[in-house]
Amino acid sequence: MTADTYAETIPGGKHWSMIMRRNMRLRLTDIEGGANVGMLFYNPLNTLERYNAPDTLKCQHTFKLTAGHCLYSDMGRIFCAIVSDTRGWHDTVGGNSNKAQVAAKWGATRFQSQRNDWQQNGHDSFLVEAAKYGLGLRDLAANVNWFSKVAVADDGALLFDAAAAQARATIELRFEMDTLVLMHTCPHPMDPSATYPRKPIQYEIFQGPPASADDACRLSAPENERGYRNNHLFHAGCACGEA
Repeated sequence: MTADTYAETIPGGKHWSMIMRRNMRLRLTDIEGGANVGMLFYNPLNTLERYNAPDTLKCQHTFKLTAGHCLYSDMGRIFCAIVSDTRGWHDTVGGNSNKAQVAAKWGATRFQSQRNDWQQNGHDSFLVEAAKYGLGLRDLAANVNWFSKVAVADDGALLFDAAAAQARATIELRFEMDTLVLMHTCPHPMDPSATYPRKPIQYEIFQGPPASADDACRLSAPENERGYRNNHLFHAGCACGEA
């Protein structure tokens, strides 16, 4: 960690948000193992543009997210790229926990009685952070779940792999455009823990070099080169893009 790095720890079951500037890096660390970081992305200049999970997966022919993958907006642009990853598998199909799910699994709690120990859920956490930027329920989309592994059984059922958790696992994102980031550390909706998991994470923000012409994320799929061209047009002030 350098003097130019900003770092904070977020306890489990909390939420936060920030605007990441173009070419900045965001490194996440699962401190103890078993953390889940729900995350959503928006264009701060036009918040109607937001993370698109289906496009992210289908244009890169993948079910999981890991190093070399890019995260797309619904305008065909790239919010960020995964430049390094020690975890190897991150979920973007499992969805988000809500109040009813958390209460059914781990019991109902209230801030008025439990204070900071109350058991928050991902859905409401996103709404709290979204409201800070004039966003609401209609603006939520399918989210990423960093550090959570959801695989598919032979019969098509989704399986949460709790055994895949790794203490000190890290993932590093390079932002390819200014991006509003909403995040929470609430449990994954499929987490089988007997008690409400409160797994902390660390995030670090620092400056990094832009993607080069031979960048691994740019070259990992043909569609990614087109996404980078769309970003180039956007930063050049052109509203158009490649379909």
